Amino acid sequence: MRRTEPYTKASVVSRDGTVIGYRKMGRGPGLVLLHGGMKSSQDFMRLGRLMSDAFTVYIPDRRGRGLSGPFGDRFSVMREVEDMQAVISGTRARYMFGLSAGALVTLRTALEVPAIEMAALYEAPFSIDDSVPTEWVPSYERRLSEGRIAAAVISIMKGLGTEPLFQQMPRRLLVPTMALIMRLQGDGSDSDVTIRDLAPTMRYDMKIIGEMSDTLSDYANLGTSVLLMRGTKGPSYFEVAVEGLADALPQRRVTVLAGLGHDGPENDGGPDRVAKELHDFFRRSGS
Repeated sequence: MRRTEPYTKASVVSRDGTVIGYRKMGRGPGLVLLHGGMKSSQDFMRLGRLMSDAFTVYIPDRRGRGLSGPFGDRFSVMREVEDMQAVISGTRARYMFGLSAGALVTLRTALEVPAIEMAALYEAPFSIDDSVPTEWVPSYERRLSEGRIAAAVISIMKGLGTEPLFQQMPRRLLVPTMALIMRLQGDGSDSDVTIRDLAPTMRYDMKIIGEMSDTLSDYANLGTSVLLMRGTKGPSYFEVAVEGLADALPQRRVTVLAGLGHDGPENDGGPDRVAKELHDFFRRSGS
């Protein structure tokens, strides 16, 4: 007997003609889960299932990844906002959750799209006075252009400091280990995206971080209720971002999850703890 997939696939077309694909599961009010950098919709499957008992969950692949079309020639954060506007229009979702760069897109979407009533952000890399490190970017770009994908990925991990293990191990061990992991992954599929395919996407997330840096004043009159979330095992610039956003946003709650890192919402993080907070926020605020 053929096993039924735990989700269905669908897509919408963004303003510039780019197809944005997503995974759908559950029943109830619409909730969009937006992944972060070097990730895709596959990394939110556990969180999606945990939320699907009370929500219709939509997990898009951000453009340039998986089920979605390319970045295009005029990429900016507004292209991704338009992507989310298409998803929201097509699904009638009114709640959003975003991780990392996906949290930045979620925040900007809440500003531009009145249909979003509530938004939750987990460790948005909102740069305040250059708080988010960028000095690693030139070495990442150089290694990427040379085709040294594993080395470029390690530059990202060490540069952003979101993976404690990568900070402790020397590059001479990390690069061959990453190269082995990439070989074992193979070529992926239309649904599951490999590290090799994700490595070039980080330059676009860094563009979003740059565009949104030091724009706290844009959100002073935001009418959306926002949950700001972070773990305690990530780099200090996430704490800076949460504090800055908490001061700027008129309707916000702050939740700190002890022991979680930047991957908290992802399959191999602590999605059960994140889901509990999201259930509490969206269901209480929605009522």
